[in-house]
Amino acid sequence: MRFPVIHVAWLPAAGMALFPFILVKKREYQKIQSLIRHEKIHLIQQLELFIVLFYVLYVLNYIVNLMVYRNHHKAYLNIVFEKEAYENDCNSGYLKSRKLYSWLRYLL
Repeated sequence: MRFPVIHVAWLPAAGMALFPFILVKKREYQKIQSLIRHEKIHLIQQLELFIVLFYVLYVLNYIVNLMVYRNHHKAYLNIVFEKEAYENDCNSGYLKSRKLYSWLRYLL
């Protein structure tokens, strides 16, 4: 699947997936394949969960993690969607071989 990549200078992160767009903070980030793949993984996750449910689960998972870890960065890194994306963003073949709902493997 192809998703439009849009430069948004005020973005608080290097990249962000907001269906159906990939937003990047700097134009040169469009060329970083691992970043683009990371965000594509999120877009596929969003499609699997009919977009809105993804955002609900993402925020709930972050809040639970924040209570557990009491640290924003640790809470963010332990969101199941982020775990899948970070673990596979350097694997160029991942999106072709990825099975539906692969993020479920990262629940535990």
